[in-house]
Amino acid sequence: MTAPPTHTLFVGSYGPADVATIHACSFDAARGELRMGASTSGITNPSFLVVSPDGAHLYAVSETGVVSDGSPGAVHAFRIAQEAGAVALNPVNERASGGDHPCHLTIHADGRWLVVSNYGTGSVVVLPIHADGSLGDVTSHLQHDGRGPHPERQEGPHAHAAIFTPDGRFVIAADLGIDRLLVSAFDPDAGTLRPHGEVATRPGAGPRHLAFHPSGSHLLVVNELDNTVTLYDWDGTGGRLREVSTLPTLEPGAPENLAADIRVAPDGRHLYVSNRGDDSIAVFAFERHRLMRLAVRPCGGAWPRGLSLTPGASHLLAANQHTGEVSVLPVLADGADVGGPVARARIPRPTCVALA
Repeated sequence: MTAPPTHTLFVGSYGPADVATIHACSFDAARGELRMGASTSGITNPSFLVVSPDGAHLYAVSETGVVSDGSPGAVHAFRIAQEAGAVALNPVNERASGGDHPCHLTIHADGRWLVVSNYGTGSVVVLPIHADGSLGDVTSHLQHDGRGPHPERQEGPHAHAAIFTPDGRFVIAADLGIDRLLVSAFDPDAGTLRPHGEVATRPGAGPRHLAFHPSGSHLLVVNELDNTVTLYDWDGTGGRLREVSTLPTLEPGAPENLAADIRVAPDGRHLYVSNRGDDSIAVFAFERHRLMRLAVRPCGGAWPRGLSLTPGASHLLAANQHTGEVSVLPVLADGADVGGPVARARIPRPTCVALA
């Protein structure tokens, strides 16, 4: 089935609560047009967004901390509505994230549980999602411990992302501060996490974001500090990871860089990684249990923090934080390349793009 040509997307950005920090946009894939819609204020630093599986609600972190902002992190729930022919966000409620500087969210396939990664305090927590889309209080809290070799970025744990395994039985968390991928068993009745196992990355790698291959048998992890992507085999029965290979996200001689986001094409043949500093998108191929880097292309701006593939994988959206824009890059050569921007939306300090 062909994906509809017009897509609704939400962009999160850094900023105080008294300015618009979440922005609705529509993208017409047939015409290559990106249009701004309504914007929402009332939430500080919604740097990561996720839409519920049924498309009815949006959840946003408030990336704040006690020391830096005077308040711990929080998560906000919104109902996605159509008002006067336009998409609008209606606040539902908010809950404490169970730590400082929450930076990532993921929702269980059944839509009843939200997992939050708290970067500042290095913890992963679970919040229940009620039938009306509102959030309940924390049902599970896992505190990470340790440090890594980087004196400034790895002085302690920094949980950067956590995702459910394809069968929903486990949660895998990437902790940048301790160079670990931590596997936890998930109880979908109680909404609790139980430590199950872990695997160490290369020292100083700094695992940041992660994504499963559509086969469900492989995990791809982007490492922020050493600018690499690592392929792991995933044993879903035993809940175990095994490292297969690691490749750089940059060409030789590239400037100082911090790798950021990763997206895997729906057919599993290609994946895309954003490079902040080099300001580029690295394109990889996945074939016969092997990763190959095919190209490194300009991102259309500066500091591409978040990425999103449109339905049908016809375009890649990049949130370019430092140039204040979301750029739309066409996916070319059957997924093996990306072209220059065909559209842009001017948004101050964008960090994340979530498609409805």
